[in-house]
Amino acid sequence: MMETAPPTPPPPPPPPVEERCYRHPNVVTGVHCTRCGRAICPDCMYPAPVGHQCPECVKGAKQEFRRPGRQVTAQPAAGGLTLTNVLLGLLVAVYVIEIAVAGPGSAIGGPSSADLVRLGGSVGLALTPSGDVVGIATGEYWRLFTAMFLHIGIFHILMNGYALYLFGNLIEAEEGPVRFAAAYLVTGLVASAASYAFGEPIVVSAGASGAIFGLFGVFLGTAWVKRDVAFYAARVRNAISLILLNVFFMFAVPGIDWRAHLGGLLAGLVLGLIAGTRRTSNTIFALACAALLLVGSGLVVWRTADLRATIPF
Repeated sequence: MMETAPPTPPPPPPPPVEERCYRHPNVVTGVHCTRCGRAICPDCMYPAPVGHQCPECVKGAKQEFRRPGRQVTAQPAAGGLTLTNVLLGLLVAVYVIEIAVAGPGSAIGGPSSADLVRLGGSVGLALTPSGDVVGIATGEYWRLFTAMFLHIGIFHILMNGYALYLFGNLIEAEEGPVRFAAAYLVTGLVASAASYAFGEPIVVSAGASGAIFGLFGVFLGTAWVKRDVAFYAARVRNAISLILLNVFFMFAVPGIDWRAHLGGLLAGLVLGLIAGTRRTSNTIFALACAALLLVGSGLVVWRTADLRATIPF
């Protein structure tokens, strides 16, 4: 009589593999660099727009880029004296002025609509307490610019300031302070023009969000041109994820001026696609800025003529 031996039990599963920092093998970690995927410990984490990066990837981002007619040097420390950080200080100073004008009670929730109009908020048409009609449609085109530096509440300026700190310093380091300043101002003005052209004329809007979405567009556009390189392919994925997340909030949260955000994003994408080409000269970049300003001016002229024809004042 044949007997069969009991089946051999399967071997136990292998113990979980502990991931250790590639620079500090004695440190167990579960965090990975968002660009190269290597495990990194807290000492090796560098904040990035999405997640963290390892020292080597940060060093790669700081490498020198050369283009005809200009040179962009290595990325300065984000905490140093950069144009981005100067702009951040300016936004904070303007918000302090807002509180001084509107009163201490406005520190959290921001100024009222009437105070925003008085401070230079973007509005097509508004009636002042004295009975005067003001607004962009009356010829106050400067509001398209001043609205870019006003904010409606402490959380508004904190969110915009953080995004500007991250993306502004990065773009300024890679493209130079002149191109950064041009991109910020041009995309911000196009955003203001889009808000005025397609929004409600009596609604006051303000904030640096349009220009910051413009920086998102530059960030995506420059990476898209070089997406055949793994470094920039990862940047494209990060940028698209961030933009989609912001688009969700754009329509989910009431009171957000999505027209300004979309206008700034599209303008920034155009500039980013142009700037991402290494053969792009400063002259071509300047012509692209001028073309975008021309489009924005066309929107403003069209909307102003429409309002003056339909609303007597």
